[in-house]
Amino acid sequence: MSLQHCAVYQQGHRIGSPGTIGECAAMLHQEPDGRFTWIGLESPTREDFDQLQQHFELHDLAVEDSLQAHQRPKVERYGQDMFTVLRPAVYDDAQEQIRIGELHIFLGPDYAVTVRYEPSEVLRRAARRLEGDPELLACGPSAVHYAVVDQMVDDYFPVLQGVSADLDQIEDDLLAGEDRVSPRIYSLARQVTAFHRASEPLEGMLGQAARADRLRDDESMRHLLRDVSDHAVSVTRRLESLRSALNDAMQLDATLTAGRQNDAAMQLNEQTKRISSWAAILVVPTLIAGIYGMNFDDMPELHWALGYPYSLGLMALCSLVLYIVFKRK
Repeated sequence: MSLQHCAVYQQGHRIGSPGTIGECAAMLHQEPDGRFTWIGLESPTREDFDQLQQHFELHDLAVEDSLQAHQRPKVERYGQDMFTVLRPAVYDDAQEQIRIGELHIFLGPDYAVTVRYEPSEVLRRAARRLEGDPELLACGPSAVHYAVVDQMVDDYFPVLQGVSADLDQIEDDLLAGEDRVSPRIYSLARQVTAFHRASEPLEGMLGQAARADRLRDDESMRHLLRDVSDHAVSVTRRLESLRSALNDAMQLDATLTAGRQNDAAMQLNEQTKRISSWAAILVVPTLIAGIYGMNFDDMPELHWALGYPYSLGLMALCSLVLYIVFKRK
């Protein structure tokens, strides 16, 4: 059994913590008015959902979506019931990595079922906050929905701070000419894009949730959801700013890389010219020495007393002239 949390609440207080879904349903139905249950599952199986559907009216399509997992963020209404997919996020600063999880919320008249597929602190923190606020908890299952979404959005802000800090470090490394910056930029940009896809739909989702039948007449809950929506919009705007900054960093990296490649090409060209110049300088004395080394008896200057120093001087003079010409060019 993947049961992680099971509690029955009445008038803002926990009145029981059954050990199974059946016991939870039995306790709930002993006094249905004013009671609701919060059941938390981790990576549930078909058998787990079969037990839930025996006692609660989970819609088949919502169950199928939850079993398949890897859903996009969304809110779907099935009569009075509501199914929500959320994507919480945490930032691993050591690995410079955004870890995006997945949470599902089934909301009914007297139940809230949460499903998670990766370890997450969102549900534990939301439960602690709810049980410390009886007035909010007395709002019923909609309070669970609000608390989970609000906690998830609050947890987005440390992720934004972590990304901003790493972006600042990347920009400093870029200007310092550090190696291996490009993979960090592209990896962080890809993760920020995924994070943006997880958070951007929240504004519309919360508006859709506020228009649901169970929340339409609950003005206080609609105000709370509107506040969370404002925070979600703030997250989205900051993410768009970070994406823009990362695009600028990628362009700067491309410019600096091109500049370094041009510098390397210029240095290579300069070295090629130097080598070619020295090769040309050495060709002349080699040519003169080769001609005089052919040992023909009738060659001029062979029997001249100054022939040897003359040939050496000619080599030196030609080499000097070529050196001066190449140096000036």
